Amino acid sequence: MNKSRKGHKVAGNETRGNRTYNILMAILCGGLLAAAWPTWGFAPLAFIGFVPLLLLEDRIAHGERGKLFWLSFLAFMVWNVATVWWVWNATPAAILAWALNALFMATVFNLFHLTKKKVCNNAWGNFFLIPYWMAFELLTYHWSLKFPWLNLGNVFSTCHSWVQWYEYTGVAGGTLWVLLVNILIVNILILLKEHRSKAAFGQIGVAVVILVVPIVISKHIYNHYEEQGEDVEVVVVQQNCDPWNEQFDAKFYDEVIQNNINYSLPLVTPNTRFIVSSESAIQEGIWLHEVDQAKALNTLHDYVSRFPQTAFVIGGTTYEFVPKGMEDDFPARPIGNGYFYYCHNSALLIDSVDLQHRNKSQLTPAVEAIPEWMGFLKNFSLTMGIARGTLKTDPEAKVMTFGEHKVGVPICYESAFGEYVGSFCKKGADLIFVITNDGWWGHTPGYRQHFDFSKLRAIECRRCIARSANTGRSGFFNQRGDVLQQTHYWVPDAIRETLKANTKVTFYARHGDYLSRIAVYLTFVLLITWGAVSLIKWNRSGEKPAKKTAKRKKK
Repeated sequence: MNKSRKGHKVAGNETRGNRTYNILMAILCGGLLAAAWPTWGFAPLAFIGFVPLLLLEDRIAHGERGKLFWLSFLAFMVWNVATVWWVWNATPAAILAWALNALFMATVFNLFHLTKKKVCNNAWGNFFLIPYWMAFELLTYHWSLKFPWLNLGNVFSTCHSWVQWYEYTGVAGGTLWVLLVNILIVNILILLKEHRSKAAFGQIGVAVVILVVPIVISKHIYNHYEEQGEDVEVVVVQQNCDPWNEQFDAKFYDEVIQNNINYSLPLVTPNTRFIVSSESAIQEGIWLHEVDQAKALNTLHDYVSRFPQTAFVIGGTTYEFVPKGMEDDFPARPIGNGYFYYCHNSALLIDSVDLQHRNKSQLTPAVEAIPEWMGFLKNFSLTMGIARGTLKTDPEAKVMTFGEHKVGVPICYESAFGEYVGSFCKKGADLIFVITNDGWWGHTPGYRQHFDFSKLRAIECRRCIARSANTGRSGFFNQRGDVLQQTHYWVPDAIRETLKANTKVTFYARHGDYLSRIAVYLTFVLLITWGAVSLIKWNRSGEKPAKKTAKRKKK
């Protein structure tokens, strides 16, 4: 009896030891991924970020105790909180965002685990993670809870000279690269554990090639790339308006517009083609059927009339009446007397003779887009102290034209969507202007990460980018993703740069996230295979008892 208790106690200690080891490995996974992330991170850590969790998965897949779903949830929760903790500055609802994203990631990882166990429970099965994860990343661009911020290819925004081949693959190519290296390292460790040194050394050679060759190719492209297109002079304004300012009134609206004029005016030359200001810089609401009544637009129109060679690109909130028969459209808002209206987050191009606008298509979840099943909140913001609610979008990207130039103007969150930004280029945009308001997050890594993502968009599309952020950071990027100029955070400023207007459409801009779409097809193949294998095993396990029963009857 004593021996039995002693054995039970040892087993219990081993279980507690395994549990502690599992938790530490999960935390290590999340910590490594967070430590790799822009802008304070060290990007190469992404190549080992999944290693601890994949080693845990392999142990559990081969019979060791452990609750993989909750361990993976812990790992991804650590990654989410440590990387995008700054969302808390805008709203306490950040907790829900972290938890949901970690939950989705854990679900994807466990689908991979279950498929691997059924179909190919060995080192080769680890490669199943690639299509599952890449399919999930594609989903983050398209479903109602859009959040591509943590897509793995974004990690290289701080070392953009390593990923010049994004003009062919987009960010999905970086995700594929990161996952391949992680899996190869895990497989090497498994082979070494099994004392299969010869096979391990072969895998090491493959891992080194896959790690190094993309960097060498990228460096070659970077060093030999020559910018294309004619010179275009652009002025960017950072007017520094506090988005949390509660003293919004007509006087304040006028002051913001006047600041845009005052900061840009000293930099305007006869060669200046565009002045770019930030998202929501026009605080005055504009009804699209009576734009001639908008004081801000009239002021800016008078300003650019002094420089007929120049157009002013700026963000603002616009409204329009809902057409009859469309009152049930989800973004429609009642205005009284049976009338409804739409609210837009818009970019406007103002020149001496014309006004053009486009409406934001990729809306920020909870701030600008409420899921339809939460219809009772559709006219309110779940995150910020403003009643912005569900906005009406343009169905697709729309370019705006001035003279011989077409420009694409992604608004804030849209600049995180590579394929969407590329669609401007497919429609002829030769320059990209990112207008944003990052002041909601305060002086945190949030606005720095957002700024660095423009490097990747510049490479994917081979377009120069002018970026105007309300409170910073604003700047210019060339077609290689280099930062040509940048402003300081929370400092009103204006800067001028000569950019190249390129009309050539890159392979990625033309074909979009094709790698992720291939991953979706492979994911369906794996799910079907998993189901087929499970069905075959279930049938076999069901036949044996039946045969035994038949033999007993004969006896």
